[in-house]
Amino acid sequence: MVQLNINGRDLQVDADPSTPILWALRDNLDLTGTKFGCGAALCGACTVHLEGSPIRSCITPISAAAGLKIATIEAMAGDPVGKAVQDAWIRHDVPQCGYCQSGQVMSATALLRTNKAPSDADIDNAMSGNICRCGTYQRIRAAIKDAAQALA
Repeated sequence: MVQLNINGRDLQVDADPSTPILWALRDNLDLTGTKFGCGAALCGACTVHLEGSPIRSCITPISAAAGLKIATIEAMAGDPVGKAVQDAWIRHDVPQCGYCQSGQVMSATALLRTNKAPSDADIDNAMSGNICRCGTYQRIRAAIKDAAQALA
């Protein structure tokens, strides 16, 4: 058993400590908003926050997160920055297929927590590890700028 703090709740996970956070979330805790994409930390679909920083949950073992705070896409609607990002995503009609969106939102939220007025280069740098197969990168950038203005 590994104790994890997920979305503000202390939970016991009955899994091998080497189990990636992604699979503990999806298979053990039924938190399916975090998606499996590549399994090699290359696409960003599995992004969650660990102590506020975006990480790739497909390669991070639960043992590395024991005693630390994990936030998933399921918690973003209750987070002021996460909610602003999600609202901007809707206003800018960002999702097409939607598969990458939880990871995109998690990366954008982490960016806006540390940078209240990101430039295009800041956005590109923060989002570079998140792949959108539908190519909505311009809408993603516009939504991030919109969310930053809403939070100002």
